[in-house]
Amino acid sequence: MKGREPMKINEILEAVAIPENSEGSAEFIKDWKDIEITGLSYHSKRVETNHLFFCIKGYETDGHKYLPEAVRKGAAAAVVEDIQPGIDIPQIKVKNSRIALAKSAANFYHHPSKKLQVIGITATNGKTTTSFMAHKILKDQNMEAGIIGTVMVQYRNKKIPSLLTTPESLDLQKHFNGMVEEGVSHVTMEVSSSAQELHRVDGVDFDIVTLNNISREHIDSHGSFERYFEVKSRLITRAKSDSAAVLNLDDAYSKGLISKTKSKVFTFGIEDSSGDFSVKNLDLSTGRGVFTLVINKDLHHKGVRIPKGEIDINLSVPGFHSVYNSVVAAIIGLLSGVDKSGVKKSLKAFRGVERRFEFLYEKDFKIVDDHFANAGNIHMTLGTLKEMEYNNLHVLYAIRGKRGVAVNRENTEALVEWLPKLGVTELLATESVSHVMEKDRVTAEEREVFQQVTKASGIPTRIIKELPEAVATIMKKAEPGDVVLLAGCQGMDYGGEMALKILVKGKTPKEQDEILAPLKDRVAGIAEENE
Repeated sequence: MKGREPMKINEILEAVAIPENSEGSAEFIKDWKDIEITGLSYHSKRVETNHLFFCIKGYETDGHKYLPEAVRKGAAAAVVEDIQPGIDIPQIKVKNSRIALAKSAANFYHHPSKKLQVIGITATNGKTTTSFMAHKILKDQNMEAGIIGTVMVQYRNKKIPSLLTTPESLDLQKHFNGMVEEGVSHVTMEVSSSAQELHRVDGVDFDIVTLNNISREHIDSHGSFERYFEVKSRLITRAKSDSAAVLNLDDAYSKGLISKTKSKVFTFGIEDSSGDFSVKNLDLSTGRGVFTLVINKDLHHKGVRIPKGEIDINLSVPGFHSVYNSVVAAIIGLLSGVDKSGVKKSLKAFRGVERRFEFLYEKDFKIVDDHFANAGNIHMTLGTLKEMEYNNLHVLYAIRGKRGVAVNRENTEALVEWLPKLGVTELLATESVSHVMEKDRVTAEEREVFQQVTKASGIPTRIIKELPEAVATIMKKAEPGDVVLLAGCQGMDYGGEMALKILVKGKTPKEQDEILAPLKDRVAGIAEENE
C-alpha cells in the first residue's frame, strides 16, 4: 500500500465535533491544529512517530490507559474522551472517540469508499454466504471485486484472515484505500450489528444495501431484541437516497423497513410473490435448490436496466436458506449490471463457503463443518442433515464464548431439540480454551447455562476443555456410513484441520494430499491471535 502524505490535524478532524478549548494542556492550544500527522492508530503497539492516537473505550479495556505508551512511541497528539493528566502532547477531547476515529479515517484516506461500488449485506443468518455468492457473480464478469467479511478480506492477490466480521473503522478505510490503489471497482462486505453500534461503518458510502432476515442473536451485547433490530436495520434506514435497498417480503422485519429508508427499494419473496422479484417452481428434493427467479416487471437503477423475465437457477449448495441467499446475490448482480445468463452461470458454479455446511471429507464416512452461529442457523443446519442418509451422527459442539447467556441458552435449546430427531444419543462439547482469543472465551455463566439445558434434555453430554482432545475423541467414534459434525463458531475454526490431520496418519503421500485438499485455500484457523 502506498504511503500517505502527511495531513494537518485540523484537516483530519474536519468532520469531527470538537468543543472549544478541549486541549489537555494550555501550552498546546495555539499550534496543535497545524501539527502534521503521518498516520492514525487506536492500538498503542501500532503507534509510529507523528501518529494521531485515538483512545477508544472498549468492552474490556480503555484505550486511555495506553496513552503514555503511545506518547513514548512517538504519537504527536491524541483524541480522547477524558483528558489524561501528565501527558505532554496535545489531547483533543471529543464526545465519542469511535465516531471521531471513523470520520477521521475516512478523511485521512480521502474517502476511498466513494471511489468504489460498496455493497453492504446484513442479516442474522447468511451474510457470509450471500457475500461470497455476490462476489463470485461479480468476479465471473471480470469485474475487479473485493470482499470483506467474517472469513477474510480479499482483493487482487491479497487474502487477509478476519478477526471481526466488519473491521474496525480505521482498518476498514485502510482496506478500501488499498482496493482503490489496486484498481478494485466493487466490494462486497458483511455489516454486523456490532459494527453499526460501534460506528465502524460511519463514513462508508454504500451503493447497495441488503437485509435478508432478523432473528435473535447478540441479544446480551445489545440489551434487547428491539435494540438489536434498531442497530441492525441502520444499514437500511441510514442509507443514502441514490442507493438501492434489497428487502425480503417474507421476513416481517425486513419488509417493515420499506417505508423507513430513503433508498430505492427492490423487494423479493419466496412465499410472497408480490414484489419486484419472486420465486416459482422451487424443488428441494435433492437438498439443493432448483427454481425460477421471476423478475416481475422492468426495473431501472442508476443507468442499469433489468428487463422483466425469468432466470432458471440450479444451486450446487444445499438448503432452503441457500435459496434466499442466492436470490439476494442474484439481485445484487443484476443491479450491478450482470446479465441473466451471468447470474445463472455463477450461482450454478458456486460451491459454498468454508465452515458453512462444508463437506471436508466424503469417503467411508463424512465430516461436515459448520459455524453454528445462532439458533436459526442451527435449525437450518440440522434440518438439512435430517434429509441426508447416514448410519449414525456424531456431534462435536464448540460452545459460543462471550455472546451471553441468552444466546447460549437459545443455541443449546435448538441443538437439543434436534438431537433426538437425528438419532444422537450423546453430545460432545468443547470450550476450545487454547484456540480462542479472550473476546471469544467461554464464561462460567455460558458454560452453566449450556449444562442446565443439556441436563434438562436428558441427553448425556461431556465437555472437553481443549479442542484437540475433543476432535480426537469424536473422530474415534466415526464408523463407515456415519457423519461427524464439527459445529461452532470461533471455537471450532481449527477443528477441521485437526480432524483431517488425524485421517492422514498411515496414508500414502498421494492419499494425504487428497485428504488435505480442502485445507489448501482455507482461511479459518490460520489467523494468529493479535491484540
